[in-house]
Amino acid sequence: MSKLHPEIAAVTDRIIERSRPSRLRYLDLIKAERENGISRPRMSCGNFAHGFAAAGEDKPAIRGNAGMNIGIVTAYNDMLSAHAPYYRYPEQMKLFAREVGATAQVAGGVPAMCDGVTQGQAGMELSLFSRDTIAMSAAVALSHGMFEGAALLGICDKIVPGLLIGALRFGHLPAILIPAGPMPSGLANKEKQRVRQLYAEGKASREELLEAEAASYHGAGTCTFYGTANSNQMMMEVMGLHMPGAAFVNPGTKLRQELTRAAVHRLSQIGWKGEDYRPLGQCVDEKAIVNAAVGLLATGGSTNHAIHLPAIARAAGIVIDWEDLDRLSAAVPLIARVYPNGSGDVNHFQAAGGIGFTIRTLLESGLLHDDIMTVAGERLADHAREPVLDGDKAVWRDGAAESLDETMLRPASNPFQPDGGMRLLKGNLGRGVIKTSAVERSRWTIEAPARVFADQDEVLAAFKAGELEKDVIVVVRFQGPRANGMPELHKLTPALGVLQDRGFKVALVTDGRMSGASGKVPAAIHVTPEALGGGPLAKLRDGDIVRMSAEMGEIVALVDDLDAREPAKAPPAPIGTGRELFALMRHTADSAEKGASAMLNAMEEVA
Repeated sequence: MSKLHPEIAAVTDRIIERSRPSRLRYLDLIKAERENGISRPRMSCGNFAHGFAAAGEDKPAIRGNAGMNIGIVTAYNDMLSAHAPYYRYPEQMKLFAREVGATAQVAGGVPAMCDGVTQGQAGMELSLFSRDTIAMSAAVALSHGMFEGAALLGICDKIVPGLLIGALRFGHLPAILIPAGPMPSGLANKEKQRVRQLYAEGKASREELLEAEAASYHGAGTCTFYGTANSNQMMMEVMGLHMPGAAFVNPGTKLRQELTRAAVHRLSQIGWKGEDYRPLGQCVDEKAIVNAAVGLLATGGSTNHAIHLPAIARAAGIVIDWEDLDRLSAAVPLIARVYPNGSGDVNHFQAAGGIGFTIRTLLESGLLHDDIMTVAGERLADHAREPVLDGDKAVWRDGAAESLDETMLRPASNPFQPDGGMRLLKGNLGRGVIKTSAVERSRWTIEAPARVFADQDEVLAAFKAGELEKDVIVVVRFQGPRANGMPELHKLTPALGVLQDRGFKVALVTDGRMSGASGKVPAAIHVTPEALGGGPLAKLRDGDIVRMSAEMGEIVALVDDLDAREPAKAPPAPIGTGRELFALMRHTADSAEKGASAMLNAMEEVA
């Protein structure tokens, strides 16, 4: 492997030094939890009997502490395509555990909501805080002390970060994340995008739009575009938390089943009674977090992880910020073009060499830490392999040494662009991030009059009325975590894309999220401080000239009196669709740059 790139080393050292006190507290916590925490041998007989009362044929083994008992935490539901394949996993995993003298129990379920279903709807305002809910649900599941390891079943946007955050508070346990894979490719993404824009212009009917969407999202498995869900899978791979190459094997295949079997067998080997103990809290260290960021940037992954990655890190006592991501992005080349950054989807990415090739080329260029504790091997290079079937068993072979499709995936020595395409923006409007990997270079700097809105429906109404037929920076404020839960504003993409295609200079500025599918329209997102509470976006007015520049790293209002202005009045607190139940989380959430979490904010106050 090549010597580590100096900027990767420098950012890692910066994170280690900044995190030293909180990381030490975390490691002390998981050490104490292993030595003194709740476990089967320490339980009273009444507690313990409750835990195995319904264990069926596994009851004698669990009662006698005969082997590892694996806690399955599942995000199964059959309304969501990505999680529907998990239906049979628990019963299969119990069989796989018995094969190696272990047992498994479903410790609990966590909610799994779909941003694709709730996009543009009131339910989207529950989305971000579902991550905290998932983390707490995972903690409830593992709190029973019946388990020596955890199998985490989840894939999509908030589910993987939530599962990982929850499991990290039980970091003395080994844990493996077990994906279910993407659905096979359907309607080409470019065609889907074309029909969406035609519908936005009134040139396609609702039935034509529904037909295109149904042809794209057509079966069981994860959506195939490279949004937050599939970025999650990439991150888990480069952190070494999957069985190697598990991310993008389609559901319902023999190989998919054998990867799950291999994960269960591996969990039985890395528990605290064995010689290869690999606790999750030691696997997820500063180097693993940097690897996650590098993988994300190199593949053009979701901007949502500018929020999720700091939150995951904090759960392990590690502190990262957007400057770290910005510096890494400047050093890490973009080597993948997966929709919305290209025309192919994750199945095409997998066929071109996938994660095995990605890890190999990034290691060869000194862009990933090889010396991390992974769940499956001695170093990250062990994850530069791909699984195949040998008879009925999964085995691993060396991954592709060369890309099989350089329109989709390239070596780090010949990238699509020299940087990772996620940049920090700073100025008198606050701090935000922009994803440039899908944006034409000519649109990296936009200077235009602002048009200010309080929600996305107002934007669409103005678009339909023809009020945005000009150079414009659309500002959508009061969309931050404390205002309304920080929904994605992906619903705006078709309309803004139409304006851009008509030749106007268009950009979006918001304290909300855009999407894991952030695309061709330049967008400054996650702007903090948010408008609620008097952040600078609350002081903008229609007609103010705003400059957003990815090249200069700035987001500024070109006015002289911004600080002196009174902030605009916030809209009423959201109610209905259960949003009022999340009021406590909104009131206590911290900034997007810290992870937009109420739970972690409160946790650190008592830690």
